[in-house]
Amino acid sequence: MVAEEKRIKVRIRKNVPKIVKAAVKATVVCVIYFILIQFLKPVFTMIPDLQQMIQTFTIVYVVLMIIGDLASGTLFQHVFNASKALFAIVYLIFFLNAGIFEYTSGDVNLIVDVRLFLVIAMLLWLLGLAKSVLQAINYVSERVEVVLV
Repeated sequence: MVAEEKRIKVRIRKNVPKIVKAAVKATVVCVIYFILIQFLKPVFTMIPDLQQMIQTFTIVYVVLMIIGDLASGTLFQHVFNASKALFAIVYLIFFLNAGIFEYTSGDVNLIVDVRLFLVIAMLLWLLGLAKSVLQAINYVSERVEVVLV
């Protein structure tokens, strides 16, 4: 019974820093989100679905970030980091409508081409994805070396 209590205390001491780190990161992202929303309120009157899209992206990204932080030190950390990058790439493609924005108000028809921004953003997220995959490969290879030695 004493050994089990000791093991529980060790797990708690091991996981408390992970929980604190995840909470701090989530708080910082949420504060940035709420500040950004205040600056974008005039834009939301022209594009009503924009706030919902940004909010959905932020919620999913923060959840994946928290799960990745809680899984730190395991292979799942790298899996969730890779899934975070893949989610961002796919969401950008759908959200930016493949790089073309159309806005019609009365007699005015506005078309904005943001494909260059989309390509740059996707390349940056692909770098994050490649980093996560390489970190996962490194983690697995280090685990195999420890088992073999």
